[in-house]
Amino acid sequence: MNSIWFGNAMAAISFFIWGLLPLYYRLLPDAAMDELLALRIIGSVPVALLLVVGFTRTWPNLSRLIKDRRALFYAFVAGNLMCISWTAFTWALTNDRVMDASLGFFISPLAMVALGVFFLGDKLTLGKKLAIGFAVSGLLYQVVHYGQIPYVALTMGIFFALYGWCKKKVAYDWCTTLYLEVLMLTPFALLYLVIKGTSGELVSMSAGAETFWLYVGSAPVTLLPLIFYSVAIRLANMSSVGLMQYIEPSLQFLLAVFLFGEHFDAVKAVSFALIWTGLLFIILESLFKRQRPLAHP
Repeated sequence: MNSIWFGNAMAAISFFIWGLLPLYYRLLPDAAMDELLALRIIGSVPVALLLVVGFTRTWPNLSRLIKDRRALFYAFVAGNLMCISWTAFTWALTNDRVMDASLGFFISPLAMVALGVFFLGDKLTLGKKLAIGFAVSGLLYQVVHYGQIPYVALTMGIFFALYGWCKKKVAYDWCTTLYLEVLMLTPFALLYLVIKGTSGELVSMSAGAETFWLYVGSAPVTLLPLIFYSVAIRLANMSSVGLMQYIEPSLQFLLAVFLFGEHFDAVKAVSFALIWTGLLFIILESLFKRQRPLAHP
């Protein structure tokens, strides 16, 4: 199987799952973001360890991992970048701002394409250039008409793009890198919960068993799409993965409008229409390239 095609398929699956995540976080309205993040990190360690053992058929060699200072650095930075993006994302989902989450992941592909071009040597095709132009126009249209910068969306999008770039710098397989990310952050998460627990009441602990397990369940729910994304980011070029990310915000947009009943006015209609027009150029270009070898054997 062609590795680039497989990487693109993994990216599509990851973004499809991410697009449906609002359905899970609707069960945690007004969640305590700090505790949700800490429990997500801690709960990710055993899940990530199982992934390492399952996919590599061996236990991670911690002594070898610790000696690789470069990998440790980029994995630690990547983990922190994901925490920032993920916190903004979950805050939007748990505070009836799914539309902001959708916009954030429309911004992220632009940042990913820029990183791919300027730092990884990716080349922009005509379709990608048109997609970026329409997407930027759609974002600027919202900013001009609303008169405010979408801080939540920008935080999500930019930090997620930087996360993907840092993962490119770690030489280990995708599951070991994922395990290393959460393992390095776990002591800080545990320490935070202990300090907060001794100084006051933990919201996640006092809300009942069902709510507590929803907090803990955010770990496997988050890791599932990250599994596919971690594979994709190593096999496909960054600009392609970035533009494919439009799958996720499109699904979130549909959920926000048709299921959650969030406000959708004419400004947002024009903005999203411009963004989707750009996406159409990518789809048409991809279909054209796939058919060309058939026409000229």
